[in-house]
Amino acid sequence: MREAIISGKRTINKILISQHAHGTAVSEIITLAKDRGIPIHQVPPERFDKTVENSQGILAEISPREYLGIDELLAKVKTEQKPLIVILDGIEDPHNAGAIIRNALALGANGIVMGKWRATGVTDAVTKTSAGASEHMDIARASNIPDAVLRIKEAGFWVAGLEKGGEPINRFDAAFPLALVIGSEGHGMQRLVKERCDFVLEIPQTNTISSLNASCASAIALYEIFKRKR
Repeated sequence: MREAIISGKRTINKILISQHAHGTAVSEIITLAKDRGIPIHQVPPERFDKTVENSQGILAEISPREYLGIDELLAKVKTEQKPLIVILDGIEDPHNAGAIIRNALALGANGIVMGKWRATGVTDAVTKTSAGASEHMDIARASNIPDAVLRIKEAGFWVAGLEKGGEPINRFDAAFPLALVIGSEGHGMQRLVKERCDFVLEIPQTNTISSLNASCASAIALYEIFKRKR
């Protein structure tokens, strides 16, 4: 909730606070809400107990997440120096998606592209796992990820896919603007997406395990790119 208020990307109609709610976090949210003119209503604590679990005595009525179109996202990120987009190709686990968004925000990515089919959107679980990072990130949804990759390339971006068997990412001479593709948990990138990548990169590792999960791999890859951006 705090990050949603700060980012200003969503409309917050009102905030409900239990009469028993207290603490530093609650006080901070009240201050932020007042500064932004968001209505605050105090309600009896039993209203929370009966309707919402784990509310901690504070709730917000927030508008649904609005996604950008691919062209809208490209127009926004192209104004950045060395822009970086992260493309989630078939990430279905909201915990992985949330962690990737958090990694992306922390390590300098300017936008995210998520698929509409066989992929998670920005759900409550994604927002929670991202620790609020999703509220600060520009996110587009695409009906067709292979077509989105083409559109991103047409806009002047290089596209690098992360998959075992590619060029070691620690030797990658990153070219910008850049889009990094993170494939699905079970199957990696779609064949057509991989074919449309300019580079395929891998994270060097021992053979003890077959692969890293998507969120861990994204953190390592994004850090390597972050170093080159700087």
